[in-house]
Order: sequence, then C-alpha cells, then structure tokens
Amino acid sequence: MTYEELLTETALADERIVVMTAENRALVRNMPKILGSRFIDTGITEQTMVGMAAGLALRGRIPVIHALAPFLTMRAYEFIRTDIGIARLPVKLSGYIPGFLSDGNGPTHQSIEDVAIMRGIPGMEVYCPADEDDLVSSLPAIWASDAPAYVRINHKKGAYYHAPFQRGKAEVIAEGSDLTILVYGFLFENAMAARALLEKEGLSVGLLNMRSLKPVDEEAILHAAQHSRKLVTVEDHLQTGGLHSIVAEVLLKHRMTADVLPLALKERWFKPGVLSQVLDIEGFTPEKMAAQIYSSFKSYAYAQ
Repeated sequence: MTYEELLTETALADERIVVMTAENRALVRNMPKILGSRFIDTGITEQTMVGMAAGLALRGRIPVIHALAPFLTMRAYEFIRTDIGIARLPVKLSGYIPGFLSDGNGPTHQSIEDVAIMRGIPGMEVYCPADEDDLVSSLPAIWASDAPAYVRINHKKGAYYHAPFQRGKAEVIAEGSDLTILVYGFLFENAMAARALLEKEGLSVGLLNMRSLKPVDEEAILHAAQHSRKLVTVEDHLQTGGLHSIVAEVLLKHRMTADVLPLALKERWFKPGVLSQVLDIEGFTPEKMAAQIYSSFKSYAYAQ
C-alpha cells in the first residue's frame, strides 16, 4: 500500500480527517476528486495552511498537512509552535523530501535541522520511517493519537520486512557486542548494508531502526550502551539536535557513559547532486560508512 492509498482509505473511513497542502501534491495527486471539500490547497502559503489546520483541529477535525519539509518546519515554525504546539492540537505534519531525499536541491531546500526544530516543541512527536512500508505501518497509530506529530515522509521502497510499529519504540534489527548502529529514515538500508560489511570483518554489530525519535526508546538506547562496546549514530541531519544529541541526552539523564561515533553533517549543508553522488561525497554509502566505523572501532579497541 502506498502513502496516498492509506491516507485515502483512512480519510474515507473517518470524516474528521482533512487533507491539506501548500501546493505540494506529489503524494496526494488523486485526493481532490475523492475528498472534495475535505481537500484544501492553500497555495504556497505554509503559514496560512498551519493556521487553518489549527482552526480545523479546534473544530474537531484531524488535519493531515503536506509541504516540503524545509518550508513546513522553518517557514511556518512560529505558527506550528504557537497555533499547534501550545494548544497541543492533533495536527499531523507531513514533511516531504527531508534530509538527503532533497538530493538535487541547494541549502535553501535542504531539511537537515527539522528533527531538532520539531522535537523542541513541547508535546510534538517526531517520526522518521525507514521506507514506505515502515511509513504506512506507522501512520495509523500516529494519526489516531491526540498529539501533534511531525513525520519525515519517506516514500522510497524498501526490501526489509519491518516489525509492527509501536509509538516510542525502536525496531531492534539485531544485537551486537562490539557495535550497535542507531539509524532512522532513508539511511536505514545503507546502515543495514554497512552492518553486513562490518560483520564480514569479524565484528558483532547490532542495528536499531530509531523510527520514533520523540517519544524515543530510552530502554533500547541504554541496552545498546550496556551491551555494545561502541555506539554509532547515523543520520542525514545536522549533528546538533538530531539522533546524536538524543542519545547523549538519554545517557546523561541516566548517568551512563558510552563511546559514540556520530555520522552526520557537521556544521554545513550538503553538496547537492544526484542522490548516489550525494551519498558518496558525504560518506554515507555502505562502503564509506563501514570504513569510518571500522577505523573508529579499531582505534577505540586499541586504546582500551
């Protein structure tokens, strides 16, 4: 099932759902003729769309709103914070082409700080599915919740059969005594491939799909820190405020220490290009990720 098929099915079954877009219909092209007045396109006006969604939510509706991730989370931030966040309204924010998925776009269109921005709003939940199947399996629970939520929309097809989604729970793919890789979103498949390469080098490597970032699975993070010699966070996001920061916060909260290698963007936007080029240049191909992780682990092990 695709994102649009799931949203159509859910909206037809629940008249409270209103689908909205700020002139970004890539994921919902067929819905205007199906939903009629329950489909609203405000044009390139993300702030207006968010304000309208808040008003509809106050009247008992469940708005599912769509826009390019950088414009939804940054251009409309004050409206999300004030109109949705303060009142904790059940508006569902769908951010399109987040992270490296905006491959050919320059810095203005790169959403690599969206997790940090959205998780800073009290009550806002943040989800980053690994692929379209993971996305579709997670959305019914997210849409059914009374909490506002931001979802990094990932429509890429995947080959992995995911475990059932649970809000606030990581998907444990494997456990490892040497390393545990924590990843979310589009980079999940590359992290799986990097894990396979590291296992061939004789390392015991765990893998966690951190599809729920807020609420986050603290127990899974702590378990990995206790049972692996090193943690690796992988994300197409700035190092500040994303998964690396979340892991650090959890460890500090529980007065634990761990050796953590962050694979993220450090204080810069990524060089735009074809997606395969972006991954290669930025060091996020399976081979380059595995090489960085292996080198870091060997240095750590030698120091011990």
